[in-house]
Amino acid sequence: MGPANDVTTPTWGVSRVLVHVAIGLAAGILSGMFGVGGGTVIVPLLVLLLGYPQRLATGTSLAAIVPTATVGVISYGVSGDVGWVQALILAAGAVIGAQAGSWLLPRVPVRALQFGFAAFLVAVIVSLFFIIPTRGEPFELTWWAVLGLVGLGLVTGVLSGLLGVGGGIVVVPALMLLFGTSDLIARGTSLLMMIPTAVSGTIGNIRRGNVSLLGAAIVGLSACTTTALGAWIAKSIDPFTGNVVFAVFLAFIGGQLVWRAARGRSK
Repeated sequence: MGPANDVTTPTWGVSRVLVHVAIGLAAGILSGMFGVGGGTVIVPLLVLLLGYPQRLATGTSLAAIVPTATVGVISYGVSGDVGWVQALILAAGAVIGAQAGSWLLPRVPVRALQFGFAAFLVAVIVSLFFIIPTRGEPFELTWWAVLGLVGLGLVTGVLSGLLGVGGGIVVVPALMLLFGTSDLIARGTSLLMMIPTAVSGTIGNIRRGNVSLLGAAIVGLSACTTTALGAWIAKSIDPFTGNVVFAVFLAFIGGQLVWRAARGRSK
């Protein structure tokens, strides 16, 4: 790791550790509640509060997602709310799609995609108030479902490579709205899908020096202590309330994308 990316010694102190812990606690709640990795919170907070360079923040966040998502999968798995095979199909598509997204990144107008994806999130938010998932229904794996999951994984990976958005932002609403799955199964499946993708990305980031392993360990382990709480909250509220809370979270993500796109255009 080069000196530009070195956030370990000698700057580590009690206050810096506590900020990492606080970031992890917040990310764990969000991960458990919504089936997302928490990177939409981890990355900006690492940059704004701790002065991480953008690439280092992204790599550190991805590494922290591995233990966080693992605890989330266990929390949802004990109640049978994980589609194990479905998640592996999604992950395979996402890994391929992410490579395509990285290749397309310098070739497409990213700001236009940011505005377009924000518009997509608005449509999802509106639909969440009309389509309420039914809990307890099994996630049937038909041939059409397999093809759909492969396509969803590819799209998720491409968007991740292009916009840096986590897979859960796309996968969770898509599983509920397009596949008719329970909101809990959608979240548990999304978290499982993230693990192989995050492990693969983290290995590459370590080779490039884009990870603070100490920072990732503190954030990830802190997140593990609250991920189960987030999952418990998700299971404790009714599906409509869950949709409303998820819609607020998606609105926050969409606002972030629009702000980044507008800021890029003004430069």
